[in-house]
Amino acid sequence: MTERGEAITLLDENGTTHEFNLVDIVEVDGQRYAILQPENEEPAEVFRVEGDTLVAVEDEVEFRRVAAAIEETEEYDDVEIVGDEASDKRLGGGTKQNGGRRVM
Repeated sequence: MTERGEAITLLDENGTTHEFNLVDIVEVDGQRYAILQPENEEPAEVFRVEGDTLVAVEDEVEFRRVAAAIEETEEYDDVEIVGDEASDKRLGGGTKQNGGRRVM
């Protein structure tokens, strides 16, 4: 994986490219997750790292577990989740669901 701040280009299922910057890699329960910030300054997105592949975190329980771990990290102590609806999750600058990807 790349270093913090490095640009990452992802290709979605429709063949469209999306540009991100790597915010951080966190480990939760032995699984690594990439926190990526879209170039357009939208809220950061959470992806599970599976080898050389990034998989969108779509499961609510998994997302909550990662979000809770991030909230507990001193470096991200200003991150908080607000709201209870799956389609309106807010974390940090605003977490929401974005095309099946969980965002922060």
